Amino acid sequence: MTALIAFVVMMSLAGLSLLANRAAANGADAAARARLIERINDLLPQTQCGRCTFAGCRPYATALAEGSADINQCPPGGDNTAEALAKLLGRPPKSVDPQFGVMPPVPMIAWIDEPACIGCTKCIQACPVDAIVGAQRHMHTVIAADCTGCELCIPPCPVDCIEMRPATTSATEVLGASRPHVLSG
Repeated sequence: MTALIAFVVMMSLAGLSLLANRAAANGADAAARARLIERINDLLPQTQCGRCTFAGCRPYATALAEGSADINQCPPGGDNTAEALAKLLGRPPKSVDPQFGVMPPVPMIAWIDEPACIGCTKCIQACPVDAIVGAQRHMHTVIAADCTGCELCIPPCPVDCIEMRPATTSATEVLGASRPHVLSG
């Protein structure tokens, strides 16, 4: 009977040890996954445009880390970002798939025809990076240095007073300093 009790105790301890090792491994896997998501997110342009079919850059990074998205879904990042993602993830390089959109040859930013603006604030609500300022029933304007060119402000405008225009030299310099990957694609 003593031998049976000793055997049960030893097996229980072995089981607990196995569970502890698995928990530690899962914790290490979760930490490694979080680091990978962060590294992927750092490569993305942070336009939060949704062209990749995800709600923003971090959800796209998470999907890439999980293997449920492809590296060629980010038009704002362009082929340079797709190539960097391929290298990081050990996948073959691909060009950005045009089904997700194309980037113009020069950086573009939103421009509001201020006299035509009715101050509805729909563009402000649509802007994922808070690059549009204004108040209800007053004109709005775009902070060029913050605009990522995602075009999400255009569809909700009821008076079609927003268009995309090439970024000015000063805006391009600011964008280049803060988000070089936006300009390189």
